[in-house]
Amino acid sequence: MTYREPDLSKLRTVPFAGRLNKVEPALLAHPPVGDRSFRAFLDSLPDVLAARDLRTTADAVVSAARAKRGVVLLLGGHVIKVGLGPLVADWIRRGIVTHIAMNGAAAIHDFELAAFGGTSEDVAAGLGDGTFGMAEETGREMNAAISAAARDHRGMGEGLALYLSARPERPGDEVSVLLACHRQGTPVTVHTAVGAEIIHQHPAADGAAMGATSQRDFLRLAGSLPDIDQGGVVMNWGSAVIMPEVFLKALTVARNLGGGKPTHFLAADFDMQRHYRPRVNVVQRPTLAGGTGIQVTGHHELMFPLLYWAVLEQLAG
Repeated sequence: MTYREPDLSKLRTVPFAGRLNKVEPALLAHPPVGDRSFRAFLDSLPDVLAARDLRTTADAVVSAARAKRGVVLLLGGHVIKVGLGPLVADWIRRGIVTHIAMNGAAAIHDFELAAFGGTSEDVAAGLGDGTFGMAEETGREMNAAISAAARDHRGMGEGLALYLSARPERPGDEVSVLLACHRQGTPVTVHTAVGAEIIHQHPAADGAAMGATSQRDFLRLAGSLPDIDQGGVVMNWGSAVIMPEVFLKALTVARNLGGGKPTHFLAADFDMQRHYRPRVNVVQRPTLAGGTGIQVTGHHELMFPLLYWAVLEQLAG
């Protein structure tokens, strides 16, 4: 067998001075010296990759809040159950967020925290004997709220929030995103997939009520999206399938009725790992007509507090 090797002595090299570099000293991280404030911490981060994307997202949220443009949060269940509801609720109370759209798991975790003061059972332990997802109070009360919402021609998010607001005991009152939306007058919608949530296995589950209220919430999300045109923000936190799919269809409805708008907004996906649908349906396709797409990978319990504080730091400045 004959092996061939290139003659490296004949390679053409170029001078370093003529090369374009992506990294230079001004972009590097630096210690905050004597200042230990959060602002100093943010300023000390390198201005590359995810650190730059975090700053860009914070800048966009602040600009949108100041310009009264839409800031829409698409939430998966993990965001609520790892303890970030109080931060989301604070953004709502401050008027930063203009619409909360949850998948069914996020609504369940938020409802349980508000109504009972706890959430997130041991799935493996309960699956073995068939008790997983069988909490009587959760299934009974949430399904009652959804059925009442269907009778009153309300959305699922609105119905759950109204039910909680009238509940005599709410040990998790201040940490609830649903209740924060209700009190602030911020639209909250729930987008469920029948059979995907624990409350669907309860005897009180009503498929027609689920469909009617979640369908209304789909329309309400589509009705909010024109607000993100020209400077708004949409962020997907922790939903790999449901919210990216729902958002894409709601955006299509909004653009069909709005002459191709909304465009020129920032679309960001934050999750622990990268998935196809958030990348394509939230970050890439919606911004083809103009805008900025960002995807940041990291644990919610670290990334959301960083973004939350970065936004508040700028708004206070």
